[in-house]
Amino acid sequence: MALFSPRYRLTNKIVSALTAVAEAKAVIERARILPQLELKLRRQALIRMTHASTGIEGNELDTSQVAAVYDHQKVNAKERAVHEVKNYLGALKYIGQIVKANQPLTEKVVLKIHKLVTAKTLPPSQCGIYRKGTVQVVRHGTAQGQNKEVVYVGPEDTQVPRLMNDLISWLKKTEKENIDPVITAGIAHKEIAAIHPFTDGNGRTARALATLILYQRGYDLRRLFALEDYYNRDRAKYYRAVDLGKNYAARDTDLTPWLEYFVTGFKEEIDNVKAKILSLAGKKVSDNIEGQVFLHLDQLKILELLESRGVVRVRDVTTALKCPQRTAQFHLHKLKQLKMIEQTGRGPAAAYVLAK
Repeated sequence: MALFSPRYRLTNKIVSALTAVAEAKAVIERARILPQLELKLRRQALIRMTHASTGIEGNELDTSQVAAVYDHQKVNAKERAVHEVKNYLGALKYIGQIVKANQPLTEKVVLKIHKLVTAKTLPPSQCGIYRKGTVQVVRHGTAQGQNKEVVYVGPEDTQVPRLMNDLISWLKKTEKENIDPVITAGIAHKEIAAIHPFTDGNGRTARALATLILYQRGYDLRRLFALEDYYNRDRAKYYRAVDLGKNYAARDTDLTPWLEYFVTGFKEEIDNVKAKILSLAGKKVSDNIEGQVFLHLDQLKILELLESRGVVRVRDVTTALKCPQRTAQFHLHKLKQLKMIEQTGRGPAAAYVLAK
């Protein structure tokens, strides 16, 4: 059987949207906004991404509860729902690490993403491991006594390793052939959904993988977008767009309609990000502080440390920066003055969190 070779057309609608995305991308990347404001937007994007991607799969946590989980606060909700949110946040954090380390996209990375999004919600033997047996996508009836309806059947489990290997090979090929990253991400999303390589968590893995591809290929857009939010606003439209037919062999392999939906959604989300960025460009936190846009490299590292950990102490900063305690205290004090971080506790119990 031939290697994966997706079939699609670059319609006027797709080309027009991609052109608009490229223009918005340039505006977003050039805009100068305070690090504090950018961190807040990034935090909001992570929360929106997580809320939407898990919500599509039936997670009941609202945005405020997802924000609480992000802030390491206890949430009064079902344990599984909390795990799903923690898991997706963990997967997004892993994606950031992959990009920062400039690691290539491999099959191992995809398996790791799945392992992270399904931790403690699937048996360990199914986390980050291709499924054994047939997988079905079902729709449950709402009327009393109505049976569930099988809407899609994935390929045989024996085919999954080869299909996934073919997809990864194609993704590597797209870099050499300079295929547009947005197109590549959209196709990867749809093909993961079609292969359905895992027992559960295929949708979340597909959406996270699309985000990773965009981040890796120059479309991280300061990590301020949440494409999943677009899907979640009209789930019925998303389900229709990602529709796979009855089974893998009989599916419609023309990806053009899906790509029109995917690229249009990406444009809409990027337009929203551009509008937010432009509204914040040039704003100050305080009229009494000059030169706020520029931070010492070590201060930026402290903000990144806080973004990943949620809370730090002086000893964490001295370890991360490999600097004396007095230097760490100086940088923390400066960030407090700029209202980018807040202190909790005093003396030996002092800790620092990102300002809200």
